[in-house]
Amino acid sequence: MSTMARELEINRVTLYRWVGSRERLLGEVMFSLWHRTFEKECERASGVGAERVAQAITGAIEGVITNPGWARQLAREGELIMRLLTRSGAGGIQPRIIAAYRDLLAEEVERGHLSPPTDLDELAYGLLRISESYVYRELITGDPPDATGAGRLLRLLLR
Repeated sequence: MSTMARELEINRVTLYRWVGSRERLLGEVMFSLWHRTFEKECERASGVGAERVAQAITGAIEGVITNPGWARQLAREGELIMRLLTRSGAGGIQPRIIAAYRDLLAEEVERGHLSPPTDLDELAYGLLRISESYVYRELITGDPPDATGAGRLLRLLLR
């Protein structure tokens, strides 16, 4: 935060007043990068229904785990990153990702390409938890992140 304040030619108090906290700023940056990636993947997905949902989410996972900045930050502050991403409530990243997943699911339901046997909010939450577990797999199990594995599970769940 000190470096950023110097770069912006403001004092740290002003910077904290603008952004709230370092964690909040990191969360906003992470969500912004994820959301842009997810939107691009939704546009690129060529399937319909469950396949479109799986392609978009898998593509976003791949985008996250191959981003050098993300990998560096995760290696430096993995626990903080996981905490920020799973934080709920106002300004939390998790509720916004669930909402984005829900919106994608709702689009496919409205088009008649998907009819899930459960509530869209519950399904979106489950898709997020699977996604997260494959993104943070190294921190959880020691195995490398794996977008392909996540895609296989997402497809099974969405069938």
